[in-house]
Amino acid sequence: MESVAKQIRLMQFPLSLFGAQVGRRVTLIRLNSGDVVIHSTAPFSRDDVAAIAEFGRPAASLDATLFHDSFARQGRAMFPDLPYFAPQGFEAASEVRTLSLSEPPPAWRGELDVLLLDGMPRVREHAFFHHPSRTLILADLLFNFGPGATGWTRFFFRHVEGIPNPPGTSRLFRLIIRDREAFVRSLRTMMDWDFDRVIVGHGDIIETGGKARVAAALQGFLRTGLSFA
Repeated sequence: MESVAKQIRLMQFPLSLFGAQVGRRVTLIRLNSGDVVIHSTAPFSRDDVAAIAEFGRPAASLDATLFHDSFARQGRAMFPDLPYFAPQGFEAASEVRTLSLSEPPPAWRGELDVLLLDGMPRVREHAFFHHPSRTLILADLLFNFGPGATGWTRFFFRHVEGIPNPPGTSRLFRLIIRDREAFVRSLRTMMDWDFDRVIVGHGDIIETGGKARVAAALQGFLRTGLSFA
């Protein structure tokens, strides 16, 4: 388990995509109450569950996109009594019962914001902002594989997924946007958040200066003259 802020811990699990080692990152967010929100499911072991409990009281788990159903059953099995949140349509893909991320718990209010990235009905990714640590938490909106990734992983995301200069948005992600205006409106709302650190679901985190790097990545992709402060 890696500590990146007083109230944020990270866990990493193996996951392969066409031979690229993309990994599954789990972000643990401890609220001021001591409750822990588990962002993303994974093949948790009993030792993992114990480590999470040492960090704080597990209070909720979630998956932030329809594309993250790989470990839903395993994650749910290890935390069967927790409320489990996911995007609309996630139950059909995972066959695991969920609560809607469109109605996050009142206990998160003021500490953990949730935003649907609109315009992508096949994905329904939700971005999260942890106010106390100024941390933006993403799933698949941006990938950020640097020199520490395997050669094939870097090649795959550079040449197959079309990300020459990470962080960036994958070619697949770009193709499944159905309502560009709605998507851009969501990005504007996200960029209004006062974040500095960025935790991506796959790849290296951006410890500081994240807002400028996210703005640059999205600016090049959107090609609409957007300007983010």
